Amino acid sequence: MSAQPHEASENVAAPLDQLLTQAARGPLRRMLPGSAGLRFIGAMAQRPERVATRVGDLLSELGRVVAGTSEISPPRSDRRFTDPAWSENGVLRRVMQAYLAAGATAEGIVHDVPMKWRDAERMSFAVTNLIEALAPTNNPLLSPGAWKSFIDTGGGSAVRGPRNLVKDMATPPRIPSMVEPDDFSVGTDLAVTPGAVVYRGPMFELIQYTPQTETVSEAPLLIIPPTINKFYVLDLAPGRSLVEYLVQQGQQTFVMSWRNPDARHAKWGFDAYATAMTEAFDIVTSITKADSAHVVAACSGGLIASLAAARAAALGQSDRLASLSLLVTMIDQEHGGVAGSLIDERTARAAIAKSRRKGYLDGRSLAEVFAWLRPSDLIWNYWVNNYLQGKRPPKFDILYWNADTTRMAARLHRDFVDAALGNKFGQPGAIEVLGTPIDLSKITVDSYVVAGSADHICPWTNCYTSAQLLGGKVRFVLSTNGHIAALVNPPGNPKSSFQVSDDTTLDVADWRASAATESGSWWSDYARWLADRSGADVPAPTELGSIEYPPLEAAPGSYVLDK
Repeated sequence: MSAQPHEASENVAAPLDQLLTQAARGPLRRMLPGSAGLRFIGAMAQRPERVATRVGDLLSELGRVVAGTSEISPPRSDRRFTDPAWSENGVLRRVMQAYLAAGATAEGIVHDVPMKWRDAERMSFAVTNLIEALAPTNNPLLSPGAWKSFIDTGGGSAVRGPRNLVKDMATPPRIPSMVEPDDFSVGTDLAVTPGAVVYRGPMFELIQYTPQTETVSEAPLLIIPPTINKFYVLDLAPGRSLVEYLVQQGQQTFVMSWRNPDARHAKWGFDAYATAMTEAFDIVTSITKADSAHVVAACSGGLIASLAAARAAALGQSDRLASLSLLVTMIDQEHGGVAGSLIDERTARAAIAKSRRKGYLDGRSLAEVFAWLRPSDLIWNYWVNNYLQGKRPPKFDILYWNADTTRMAARLHRDFVDAALGNKFGQPGAIEVLGTPIDLSKITVDSYVVAGSADHICPWTNCYTSAQLLGGKVRFVLSTNGHIAALVNPPGNPKSSFQVSDDTTLDVADWRASAATESGSWWSDYARWLADRSGADVPAPTELGSIEYPPLEAAPGSYVLDK
């Protein structure tokens, strides 16, 4: 299904630890089902009647296609076939119908053959990618759009398209460009909320944002971004920035900007990142002279923040944490969708060994994996636009951020993969941080947990069961968006809504059925929730930083610019 840029953005994501295994492997090995394919063939051979029924139905349907009596049509959400030629031209209509019938048959056979969850997900992933690749819309000889572009440009598209293909395939991640590198500039178009870097260390810069209200909440807020993406997805652009919104609500807001690690930083793992988060927290409370502070963390940053919070609880320091907020964070990784199905012991060990030899995992490899999870939106849509039609990809800020990848230190890669293999985050004592066994149920502060109903990286059901691992009162919010659109979700969008409830004792289905539905963005609900836990209003500081931590340079700082 071809998607418009804003729709495709829902399928672009911050990192997920299960996918880190696949990112360290070759592209061909990632696409093949491996041993799951052999088990699928064996299971299929034991149920020949189901296969025969599917094939028989396909042959009957193909007969109707040839006769011109088939009623198969693409769903309304499938934008690949919106060109009138697919319905009005007899040849193209038959090609489209035959493709849809064959694809439905292949998917049906995979669905009919009983397999274990992991094998079923792998086979579905492989078959879906194959079906998407064979779509007639991707064929330059059949695509009406390609022919129209060729005519409109006097043949120019036939020159620009191959040139775009050669350029994209020359360097990783070797997928169609979703945005041009000069479309935006960080600090000029993106990440422009006023503030200053008040601390710079080996692992991170700490940014404090300039208050925009006369008074601010007493308890400050520290935002921890993912550890393999740059922080500015949370400060994207005016009117689309969670940072800007929270500052405008009177929150004293700070953000960690991670350094882009290289081979010199190979030993940075859970311990190093948890130490860095604790250091940032101490600086925030020192600058604001506050007794406690809120922590809000996203995706992989949320996983490590949970470990750091649990360690603080084990050390008797829970009173310093005003609240914990987790955004699209999947702690419980049991049956974690396609992403979770792609990891096993053997491939995990091979991936860890490869990143250890290099010293880091290249974020461009991970970007390639994410794109192939949604090939119609993030591969073939741009294949048609960039190569068949010879066009530039449309400008879109989230896709620019997604292409602005960073590396992951080898030790952190290893720690994430090890934790994912046994779903260890949710098992008390299975992980130690700085010598302290971790038990997430010891986190007894109030928590705010956000998930996206269309999130294919961190399925919302896993985010919900993750919330049940925490020991305090939890407000769970289910936004009607995907992984990134759930974060970049400012008020004012009439299409946005969310479900919310303070009761996370129910099972997944009962929660979904009983939770209240609210129109608009969860940002407004979150601002009220924070305000209730932020203490008194105090005069806004007239200067950023402090004597010990003076401003070093204007936001967004230097680390975010490092490639």
